[in-house]
Amino acid sequence: MLKGTKLYSIFTGTCPVCQQESMYTSGRLYSPSKTQEMRERCQHCGTKYKIEPSFFYGSMYVSYGVGVAIAMIVFAITYFVFDLGRWSIFLIISAVAILSLPLVIRLSRNIWINLFMDYDPEKAGKK
Repeated sequence: MLKGTKLYSIFTGTCPVCQQESMYTSGRLYSPSKTQEMRERCQHCGTKYKIEPSFFYGSMYVSYGVGVAIAMIVFAITYFVFDLGRWSIFLIISAVAILSLPLVIRLSRNIWINLFMDYDPEKAGKK
């Protein structure tokens, strides 16, 4: 349903141009050595993922926003729904921030690359 949109590429981690294959070498999110390991190019359309050296340094700014958004959601749930105290909320936010780190890393990279590349239906049908 969302295929062909930036949201599809962001949430699935697929090539932003053809959306036919994953940008990452491993589908395992919680494998510390493989979380950030990306392919050099898309095997389907040939899109080069690292546009320039250190391209993904910009995703650090995106990860800050994603991390703050997650922390705010956790705060709202723990404070307004469960009515917990400050220390409990702090510990829960810290635990969620640590556990969601691999997800935040990949999600921020996906958002960053999708700011610079667009879906191309012609390349999606290629091969």
